[in-house]
Amino acid sequence: MFAMLRQEVQVVFERDPAAKSVVEVLFCYPGFHAIIHHRIAHFFYRRRLFFAARMISHINRFLTGIEIHPGAKIGKGLFIDHGSGVVIGETTEIGDNVTLYQGVTLGGTGKEKGKRHPTIGDNVTISVGAKILGNIKIGNNVKIGGGSVVLKDVPDDCTVVGVPGRIVVRDGAKVDAGDLEHNALPDPVADMFVLMQERIDWLEKKLADMEKGELPNAPLQHPGRPKGRVANSGTA
Repeated sequence: MFAMLRQEVQVVFERDPAAKSVVEVLFCYPGFHAIIHHRIAHFFYRRRLFFAARMISHINRFLTGIEIHPGAKIGKGLFIDHGSGVVIGETTEIGDNVTLYQGVTLGGTGKEKGKRHPTIGDNVTISVGAKILGNIKIGNNVKIGGGSVVLKDVPDDCTVVGVPGRIVVRDGAKVDAGDLEHNALPDPVADMFVLMQERIDWLEKKLADMEKGELPNAPLQHPGRPKGRVANSGTA
């Protein structure tokens, strides 16, 4: 028991620069409290003492705002930072050295029996408000951006953002689970808006030149696009 407590306290110091003392962690960190309560609840769950397990889990939710089903399998080194609203379903499996932030949901997508929640690999960072739903697998060394909704498997060493989640980095430098720069992830939707704005600016400049008579016969086709109609556009 004391070895487990020591390990969980060490995880907090490794990943939260705000932690100042062991006493502060023991009494003021709901993520730490939630994990300790879950370890106890899971002990009873494995021995089929389901009511006792659920009562401990219920008390845990009341005290911390973090809901972890006692059936969830959680590896070593889980860190839940600002964990209010975190939900972890019954058949969820979490590997080692995983970091979860506020509002993360590891949930199911229906009422089916059996394995219906995600499996999370090692060294994974799941940012604020991300939702991972269904019996899917998230590989090792993965980063999931804030607010993302992940519905499909994610391979190792990837970065996922968006709704639905899209892989924006694959097989690049490995993602360190202790890296807190989860706010600096690529945003493909924003990138597309930038490209659209550049296109609009280019068209407006061409129209202005035509109105001045400087380009009387200038085409409006973007120089980076092929001329003529788009093949198979479906228009008459």
